[in-house]
Amino acid sequence: MEENHKQETDFLKETIKQRPLNRRKLLRRTIITAAMAVVFGTIACLTFLLLEPVISNRLYPEEEPSAVVFVEETEENEILPEDMIADDSQMTPEPTMEPTPQPDPLEAQEQIAQIIAETKLGISHYESLYSALAGIAAEVQKSMVTVVGVTSDVDWFDNAYESKGMISGVIVADNGRELLILANVNSIEDAESVKIRFADNLEYEASLKKKDGNTGMAVLAVSKTDMKMSTTEVVKPVTLGTSAVGSLSGSPVIALGHPMGTVGSVCYGFITSSGNVIDLPDSRYKWMTTDIYGSADATGVLTDLKGQVIGIIDMSYSDSDTRNLIGALGITDLKKVIQRLSNDENIPYMGVHGADVTLEANEELGVPFGAYIMEIDMDSPAMDAGIQSGDVIVSMGEDPIGTYQELVSCLMSSEPEQSVSVGLLRQGPEGYADMNLNVVLSTK
Repeated sequence: MEENHKQETDFLKETIKQRPLNRRKLLRRTIITAAMAVVFGTIACLTFLLLEPVISNRLYPEEEPSAVVFVEETEENEILPEDMIADDSQMTPEPTMEPTPQPDPLEAQEQIAQIIAETKLGISHYESLYSALAGIAAEVQKSMVTVVGVTSDVDWFDNAYESKGMISGVIVADNGRELLILANVNSIEDAESVKIRFADNLEYEASLKKKDGNTGMAVLAVSKTDMKMSTTEVVKPVTLGTSAVGSLSGSPVIALGHPMGTVGSVCYGFITSSGNVIDLPDSRYKWMTTDIYGSADATGVLTDLKGQVIGIIDMSYSDSDTRNLIGALGITDLKKVIQRLSNDENIPYMGVHGADVTLEANEELGVPFGAYIMEIDMDSPAMDAGIQSGDVIVSMGEDPIGTYQELVSCLMSSEPEQSVSVGLLRQGPEGYADMNLNVVLSTK
């Protein structure tokens, strides 16, 4: 019975066979899956890159850099040469509101001779003196940097190499986000990249903030987020002093940076003259010379004995017979330029060379007081507006102009592409005639 039942159900048995593998279809699905993964990953990466700054700024908003402002010097806050000497409470009397009488030169010479005769100086006195000077220099060195311009080139044998040009710079400001370095970059303007070497000998990439086409001065920026704490704890902005003194001749100074053509060199000396003027378009800079014999390619700064910068070394204006004597542009005339460059602002350009009208010229020749225009740059905004040599500018916008320096100050308060109304007096057959011209400023 069982055998019959078994025979009757044998036909119900079936064998389950695996479906044959389609390798081509499997490969196609694998490729599609991988491609979709790549596409998804690419989209995710692009989305992250695009949205990450937005999200970060929303969650952690980055502070705007603070504006750099230098105190504008006037005749009221100009200092005297003796004020540039380091303070000594035992030697310097308290200032009074009454004018100090000027000593008789012969009497002063006798007093100095008597002091020298009564004072016996030894080696220890000289050691103390130069130790004090070295201390001032060491403090300023924290603000000095070496600007390294790197340029790639190929030699005669097709071997690639990098050439480096080095100049000295000085930290002039900290806007909260960046350290700002002032340097004359004319000698490294062809560099492909620029690095800043700070006082701790560490180097960081720098970017160009702005450059002044007149002087070649530029402000370079180094992001503080890229800097190590060991660097930020050491370096600091320098203190800008003043060169707005009637005569700085005879004042002691310290030259730092690359005055001898080597990194970190320091020299001591005296200012030998400060009455010369460098005439550049829309500006006049005080030119100071010293008795310091240095490199014809020297760069760096001059400081007083308070450690304050009073001049930026620039040897391009030296006379041929004194090309190795260190010279510098006065810091007071540069402050407005440095301020605009530090704030990423272009320097307005009109294109005039001028001078003050002296009392003699006014009384003897009848030249009215104002900014006397001696020369006009070719194709400048001033020439386009019709300003000529011999004109006397007496107003700019709402501001009256009594001297050439007042004209320069008004220009530095204007903006490129701005149209300004210039009032002037032009000499004619019947005397000086009033004129009013519109000048559209540009950038040099």
